Parts: sequence; C-alpha cells; structure tokens
Amino acid sequence: MATERVWIPSSTGPLLAGLIDHPEGPLRGWGVFVHGFTLGKDHLSVARTCRQLAAKGVGMLRFDALGIGESEGRWGDGGFSTKVADAARAVEHLTDRGMSPGLLVGHSWGGAAAIAAATRLQQITCVATINAPADPTHVQHHFAPVLEEVMTTGSAPWTVAGRTLTLTREMVEDVRRASIRAEVATLGRPLLVLHSPSDATVDINHAAELFMTARHPRSFVSLEEADHLLTRAGRAQRAAKVISAWAGPYLRASLAQPPVGQHPAAREEAGLLTRAGDPATV
Repeated sequence: MATERVWIPSSTGPLLAGLIDHPEGPLRGWGVFVHGFTLGKDHLSVARTCRQLAAKGVGMLRFDALGIGESEGRWGDGGFSTKVADAARAVEHLTDRGMSPGLLVGHSWGGAAAIAAATRLQQITCVATINAPADPTHVQHHFAPVLEEVMTTGSAPWTVAGRTLTLTREMVEDVRRASIRAEVATLGRPLLVLHSPSDATVDINHAAELFMTARHPRSFVSLEEADHLLTRAGRAQRAAKVISAWAGPYLRASLAQPPVGQHPAAREEAGLLTRAGDPATV
C-alpha cells in the first residue's frame, strides 16, 4: 500500500502534516479521517482504520491537528471551530488534487467535528462517526484539574497520555461554545454511528442521541468488545470494514460527480502539494 506525505494549509495559517493511504485495487472512493481531541494521524486507531479502508479500495487522507504530531502551530491556539475548519481544508486539499472525497470519518471528538464540517462541504456524500460525543463540550472533564488556572492566568500546561500540551483560555471558551445539534438534525446525508457499548470515555448514550437526532438515512452499529481508542486487536479494522460496506453506494455517487480540481501549478503556488524534499511515500 502506497502512503503519500502531504502538507495542508490550515484555516489559521500553519501547515498540517497529512498522509494519504492510496487505495489498493479498483478505486471505490476517497475519504478524510478526523482524529480525536489529542491523538494524531499516526495513532493506531487512525492508522489501522485508514489502511483497512484503503485495502478495501477507499483512499484516505489522515492528518495531524494544529500543534499535534508533525503539524505546525500550537495546539492551544485551536479549538472545536478550528478543528471543523481544518477538516474542511483537508477535504478541499483532496478535491483540489482531483481526488474529491465523498466520505468523512471521525473518531471521538473528531466525529463531532466531521459532522459539523460535512454541512459545509457539498462533495461529502456520507459521514461515519466512531465513539463520538453528541456534545463536543464533553471533553471539558478531561482538563478539569487545570481549568481554574487556565481561566485565571490565560493558559496552563496540561499533561495527557505522556505529553504536555498548553491549554489556553481561548480554547476553553471555544470548546464551551461548541454544539452540533443543529448540524446533526440538518446534515442532509447518510450518517453511520459506530459506538462501543463498553466505551468508558464517551458513554453510548451519546450514540443514541446522535442517532435519534439525525434523519434518515441513518444507521447504528455496536462495536462490541471495543475500547474507546480501538486499541484492541482487530477492532479498528472491523470498524473500517463496516464503514466500507455501508458507504459503498454513497461513494459510487461521489465518484459520479464531475471532477473538481486545479492546475498542478496553481496547487503548488497555493502550497497544496508535497513539500520539496519530502519523501513521496512513507
């Protein structure tokens, strides 16, 4: 499987590091994966899901959010609105290259962002969420221990999963304003909600709320014996196989759309192509 390294201009300026897992066999469509709150494109759950989709003929772009992994910028300068806007930038990146994605997949907080982003993107024909919250403000409990310091001083270090990030007052305020209820109700395209009934991070009641708020066509699949991060063997691959089968008709519709793109020189001028000196594959 060929994996291509790319750089995507974010909605706020810094470049986002991305990987395109090119499809094996006949092309069935293209998609973009939006990772969770503090994960990244190389997290096992993200990489395994995207590679399995690529193995099923669905090419996937996965990227690091602002200040995460190899991406430029500072994580604390982002927020939910930035994550949504950058998901849209990733979709536009593929579209400008003539690989217009029909599928948006989001895990955890990224699932909520994928729903919000899809409402802005005409080329997206279907959305799948994995262990996603119905309320993006749900993440506040993770940084509760440093919240008072952040709101008092403007920022504070926050250690999560062995990394220390800087949480800012602006980011907290942005998270507190976040809501996707209107976007779920007016999504206007098929939604697949995948959720583990044993998820200890985002309760399955969030999946019920997403499903009940969405309009048909909507689907729900229970990810039995999966943890929130899909780190148990085979769980991410199973989620990808379900998404691949479900998305088939909608991806065919996206491939039938007239191709949208720019001349390569225009894309290079806009900074949308692989950086000079970067390896084409990893």
